[in-house]
Amino acid sequence: MKTKLFVFCGSVALLGVAVAQSNKKNTSDSSQRETVSKPMTEKQRKKQEDKLRKELETPYKKWLNEDVGYIITDEERQAFKRLATDDERQTFIEGFWLRRDPTPDTEENEFKEEHYRRIEYANEHYASGIPGWKTDRGRIYITFGPADEVNSHPSGGSYNRPYEEGGGTTSTYPFETWRYRYIDGIGTNIEIEFVDTTMSGEYRMTMDPSEKDALLYVPNAGLTMMESMGMASKTDRFNRSDGTHLGTGNQPLPAHMNEFERLEQFAKLQKPPSVKFKDLDAVVSSSIRYNTLPFKVRADYMKITDSTVLTTITIQFERKDLQFQQKDNVARATVNILGHISSLAGRRVNTIEDVVTVEVPSDLLGKAIEGSSVYQKAVPLAPGMYRLNVVAKDVVGGNMTTYPMALNVPHFEEEKLAQSSLILADLIEKVPTRNIGTGQFVIGDTKVRPRLNETFARNEKLGIYAQFYNFGPDEKTSKPNGSIQYEITKAGSDKAVLDYTEELTTIAGASSQQVTVEKLLPLQSLEPGQYTLKMKVVDKNRNQTLTPTANFTVK
Repeated sequence: MKTKLFVFCGSVALLGVAVAQSNKKNTSDSSQRETVSKPMTEKQRKKQEDKLRKELETPYKKWLNEDVGYIITDEERQAFKRLATDDERQTFIEGFWLRRDPTPDTEENEFKEEHYRRIEYANEHYASGIPGWKTDRGRIYITFGPADEVNSHPSGGSYNRPYEEGGGTTSTYPFETWRYRYIDGIGTNIEIEFVDTTMSGEYRMTMDPSEKDALLYVPNAGLTMMESMGMASKTDRFNRSDGTHLGTGNQPLPAHMNEFERLEQFAKLQKPPSVKFKDLDAVVSSSIRYNTLPFKVRADYMKITDSTVLTTITIQFERKDLQFQQKDNVARATVNILGHISSLAGRRVNTIEDVVTVEVPSDLLGKAIEGSSVYQKAVPLAPGMYRLNVVAKDVVGGNMTTYPMALNVPHFEEEKLAQSSLILADLIEKVPTRNIGTGQFVIGDTKVRPRLNETFARNEKLGIYAQFYNFGPDEKTSKPNGSIQYEITKAGSDKAVLDYTEELTTIAGASSQQVTVEKLLPLQSLEPGQYTLKMKVVDKNRNQTLTPTANFTVK
């Protein structure tokens, strides 16, 4: 479906200047001396250390350093450390697993399930005084899975060296050789050796094949073939410059044992595996590192039934951030929008998917590009907490950005005065009968287009839209009995520039179940600056009050 966006001219919202006040206190010379820092006592130091340790021992630190320590990329790790709230961290974690999910359209994430199975297996089989996931074998198993072949020597003992290690017979420490036929990003026929030189059960990964030789430092014991033939001396092993103590003399090593090959393989085995699903990786990475297609997102909530809330998701782009393609005297920008709404448990409950266009005459592009364009999707949801992830892509320019946010869908209690979102709009108008309840920005029989930057020109009108529910009905008339006060004050002043009160009985369609406010206020009389709208909704029958507020700017 293609949807043409409503367009309107606007500019970046003016930022208000917050004035901070500070109180000064007179202090005596003696009190000033008391402010000089003193060394902490032992009790204070321990208290501070305990506080710091508790701050660090959070579930998210454990997730970062233990759960995914071996598979998270450096870029993801740095991005995660910059997050400020738990909601941001939780959204990041969901995206982290999604980028690795081989079947993202299903509820199961096979990669995640396999990852935690590997951690459990490592803890059961490779523990040695430390948890199995911390060991070298645990790391390789968790990162790359089970090896295709395992050559295990749990007791060490007599060992016939292969020719490339010098041949001959020696005794070894316990060791294992793991062989992988293929590891993505590393190569084929990858052999990894682990040696337990301490005989404690802790096998360490090595890139020196001679590290397992228990007789390495015993003179004239465990000689290689070249040494037995007198063509090399055992002391020569300790003069090698290739990082090994092999007794091969001057014989060249095979290509796969070249010191640079071994170093490169050893380094790559320490790195997290690459993300398989590059398309998802690119989308999420763009949101982590930079904002290539800036846009604003707003969610508003209106009651439908006791168990269903209409959630409108509004997205606003600045047209200067879009790329236009001109054809037949028409400049057109196209944006693909994809949004997923999921529960806190990760279950996807709704999807937003649309292709939207912005069209302006080519000769008006210079002026129109200064404004904004807005798109909206209405989704019915049950009360509760959800997560929304929106991806927008500029088809012409190729820029793409994700926007995560929480959806706190309210529960409207019976017998208690409640309200919908308070929306400041640039357009409020009735729709034809055939369009009631359908189309963008339509709430019931009214089109309400939010102004996401909450900035209005003096020649515009400020639209106010809100719904209020559950008024106490009058015993005789069953009508609500109450009032709504509107007060607008300018920032830095307590004097109201507008103060108006209306009785509920004067509002068209008002009932005890719902009162809908639809106002358009001219702004010509307001000087440029920041303002606050304060509403006071009073239910006189039940003696309940609501005080919704909203800020806006007049330019």
